Amino acid sequence: MAKTGLASRLYAGEAGLDVIGRRKLWFGVAGALILVAVLSFALRGFSLGIEFAGGNSFQVPASVGTLDDAEKTVDAALASTAAGAEVVTAQKVGGTGGDFYEMRTTQLNADQANAAKAEMARAFGIQPDQISGNQVSEAWGSQVTSRALLGLVIFVLLVTVYLVLRFEWRMAAAAVSSLFMNLILTAGIYSLVGFEVTPSTIIGFLTILGFALYDVVVVFDKVQENTRGITANNNQTYGEAANLAINQSLMRSLNTSVVALLPVGGLLFIGAGLLGAGTLKDLGLVLFVGMAVAFLTSILLATPLLVLLKNYEPRIQAHNKRVLARRTALARGEITPKGAARPAADADEPVDADAALAGAAPKVGARPAGKRATGARGGRPAGGGGNRPGGAKRR
Repeated sequence: MAKTGLASRLYAGEAGLDVIGRRKLWFGVAGALILVAVLSFALRGFSLGIEFAGGNSFQVPASVGTLDDAEKTVDAALASTAAGAEVVTAQKVGGTGGDFYEMRTTQLNADQANAAKAEMARAFGIQPDQISGNQVSEAWGSQVTSRALLGLVIFVLLVTVYLVLRFEWRMAAAAVSSLFMNLILTAGIYSLVGFEVTPSTIIGFLTILGFALYDVVVVFDKVQENTRGITANNNQTYGEAANLAINQSLMRSLNTSVVALLPVGGLLFIGAGLLGAGTLKDLGLVLFVGMAVAFLTSILLATPLLVLLKNYEPRIQAHNKRVLARRTALARGEITPKGAARPAADADEPVDADAALAGAAPKVGARPAGKRATGARGGRPAGGGGNRPGGAKRR
């Protein structure tokens, strides 16, 4: 028989990936990534947009040339009018009046902004009124950040209450930890690579939390199904049942993530990259990075963390010890698996009481084991003649 491929085994939930057994490895990797992210926060910080750092924005018609040429011209105009000022970001934006280039610069005062605008118009050979500009204060970005943090706190509280009511507090703790891990890693990538943080980025951060929660709930629902009444048998530990749930739901989580990443990838690479829709870049970037990280954290962090917390529960500890003790006895030949033929043994050989009781007890719905008398029908004597012996009816 030909061996099935990995994809077929994934769809059938039979891949046998040992995710829980390697949880120390995943925890170590997660700890290292958190350390790198925190160091990046402290040493590099974030590349803040003008909404958070303050600055000026100039809109130049796209008819002046390419984006690179326009950026160089604006840089030269800033250098001649405001020492130390420079273009922070440049992107092509479409509007009702046609396409234009948006140049975001470091903060300028009113006189410097007017002088820079006049110099740009002269360099581009256009009228000054064709260039629009505005100033953005960092106070606006601070307000957006405070509102986003308030929304994050409310979201986490509601999620915690829902998970406690839907599952239990250990699952809620593991899911919320996975959410924070997702945020930290996504923010760490932004800090390391130097992606610009804008209000769209903050909105994207809040959006990926919902996706990450959905992925965790899908896996936890299967874990709850596999572990319901687990202490009633000694076949598998809690960790093994949770690992089976991961294998059974892995393909569903992978399909969900791929289906979600395809439109976001189109938004990012086609809309922002090829078509030059710069306003889509910030939102698409954080969604793409966050959703990819959410898939990994829901599989490699949330469920292993849940197993770690459950293993501290006395009931689960006792169950796991019984399972391991039974396997050790089976390996030594001290007991025989239920249903297996037991060879003849001496009187001194230990007997599996569970197996003996299981063999002696009748199955639910089975008929009594007693045999009927040969030739009898319905328990009556052969020959059937009512209550009289012989069965012959006298006239």
